[in-house]
Amino acid sequence: MNAIKTVYWLRVLLGIASGVISAVVSRLLELKIGLDGTSVILYSITLALLVYLISFRLLKIKFQDKVATPSKITMTGIGIYFISWLAFYILAYTFILAATNSIPPTATPDILLML
Repeated sequence: MNAIKTVYWLRVLLGIASGVISAVVSRLLELKIGLDGTSVILYSITLALLVYLISFRLLKIKFQDKVATPSKITMTGIGIYFISWLAFYILAYTFILAATNSIPPTATPDILLML
């Protein structure tokens, strides 16, 4: 496997891992600190960006000699990283809510209350 494919698949795996970690951290922030809504999502996005930047630095050091330009390392897998992060963040967060019986009840639409 060449260097670009390795970087791509590492970014996929890092996106999955950071999505699950972000979901756990989000739930802990809600339960322990009392944050909710936008604050929790912003912390999760910040964590995902931090993991991406750290992975960029580490991958640049490791694959610098094997790739034509350093920008290849920067741009390879950036889209799949954030797509896999988002998908696994939502999936893991939903599993956490279901496992702790914390899924809020859905509101009944007002039109049904009038009937």
